[in-house]
Amino acid sequence: MEIGKTSDITTPTLDLIKHGLNHAQTVNSDQVLYNRIKESGDSKEQLKKAATEFESIFITKMLSEMDKTTMKDENGLFGKESQYEDTFKSIVFQQMGRDLANNPRTSFGFADSIYRQMEKYVR
Repeated sequence: MEIGKTSDITTPTLDLIKHGLNHAQTVNSDQVLYNRIKESGDSKEQLKKAATEFESIFITKMLSEMDKTTMKDENGLFGKESQYEDTFKSIVFQQMGRDLANNPRTSFGFADSIYRQMEKYVR
């Protein structure tokens, strides 16, 4: 390759790079979640945190699936479809899932049920 010339990066190469970045992001967020649970204290506190995180993930997935059923128009938040819309929505749905699961008034109750079922197995 000559100096000053840029090489053409093919679409499959870009797709591979994007996939790698998305996978790395997932691994990192899973590691952060695992560390957050591990640092919670004793086993019962870790169980409570894991149950709450499970409920949070469930709510996030539910919101994401619900969004797929809505009609899309050109007057959405970003106007016409944008490459950033899916990323933005996933961040918003994750935060909504966490907020709903961590608030006793808005929780679906899955975390409490899981905790009550599993606490007899934790020392």
